[in-house]
Amino acid sequence: MKGSRLVKYWLPVMCLSTAMSYAEPDYVVEHVDPISVDSQLTLPQLIEQTVTKYPDHLLNPALQQEADALKQRGDSLVAGASSLSVQYLDDVVADNIGYKQISAQLNVPLWNWNQRSVGQRLAEQAQLSADKHSSALTLQVAGLVRAALWDLALEKIRYQQDKQILEIAEKLLQKIQQRVELGDLPRSDYLLAKSDYLQKKSLLTQAEARVMHARKAYASLTGITRIPENFREQLSAETDIGEQHPFLQAVTARIERKRAEVEWTKSQGSGQPVFQLGMQNERGQRGERSLQSAGAGISIPFGGRSFLDPQIAQVNVELNQILAEREHLYRQLEKNLHEARHNLEVDEAELAIADEMKDIAEKHLKMTQLSFAAGEINLMDLLKIQAMTNNAIRHAKEHQVQQQRNIAFYNQAVGVLP
Repeated sequence: MKGSRLVKYWLPVMCLSTAMSYAEPDYVVEHVDPISVDSQLTLPQLIEQTVTKYPDHLLNPALQQEADALKQRGDSLVAGASSLSVQYLDDVVADNIGYKQISAQLNVPLWNWNQRSVGQRLAEQAQLSADKHSSALTLQVAGLVRAALWDLALEKIRYQQDKQILEIAEKLLQKIQQRVELGDLPRSDYLLAKSDYLQKKSLLTQAEARVMHARKAYASLTGITRIPENFREQLSAETDIGEQHPFLQAVTARIERKRAEVEWTKSQGSGQPVFQLGMQNERGQRGERSLQSAGAGISIPFGGRSFLDPQIAQVNVELNQILAEREHLYRQLEKNLHEARHNLEVDEAELAIADEMKDIAEKHLKMTQLSFAAGEINLMDLLKIQAMTNNAIRHAKEHQVQQQRNIAFYNQAVGVLP
């Protein structure tokens, strides 16, 4: 991907600006999905708007809420919810000599050694994972928007070409009809030209349907019926898949979050120590003075390793699933980049060939038309040459669009946003 290649893109860009006019023509079928060009709308703005309407965007606030909740827990001075227990005892149902006891105890869970810092690290990793997920989602939506826009452009090119072909076929049909009426050509030539015209009209109808399908797909994805006036991109200078790729950053952040979760599970040990602070008011019998007392204590759990290990094992399984997911992702990204780079190289070579074939076909068609007018060849030969020329012209125009589309797809493969 050398910078000098961009010079070769100027001709397709100039052709593309004319080919992608979205003025509404007369369609064969009445059903029309309108699309308009918005000169104020840019590709980055379109992607940003589409992200907010994309269903997976609903996960972003949930991940942020989780990160905030984990941070709140890690910043807490105690390891859990405190509890207060109150107990009342008397001998009304027994001796009834006036015995009474009232006691209250406050229980405060304490952090295990280094547990709080482990919890704070888990909160930091959860926040980083939420941020990277948002960036990866933006790139994912960018890929969908890029594909939808260039599908629109490609179908528009094909439709316009089929429309021009139909117009040429209609003019030829009129000329042949006149010559048949003058007795210059047999009526079979008129029937052949009429059949050719109807076939081309059918192809135009199908092309029109594909345009409408592409428009509907774009509108369903973005939620709007406007497209940017210019959505062409410059070829990125990135040449490989690095750690800066948003998809890799997102899955790496998930891995680090899960590792922090493993450490958090381990830090829980056999449970939380509990600090206890109690007060008691006791009277032996009626008439005696009540005795008041206070005390403190601590409860330390132990021997719970056999109950903790299954939890650690479960989180480790989830960690290794994400590690495997990252390896699959990296291989897929490498494959996508290879295909994108190869498509660019192929299109660069194909475009030059297609342009040359188009020039030759157009010259051949002019010679054939002159020969047909002079009666040197029959109509069937003219239609064959005309079909070959139409295919050559279509091939060249499609490659002009595909070249720009493959630049966008290459940028997508290396993880670069517009």
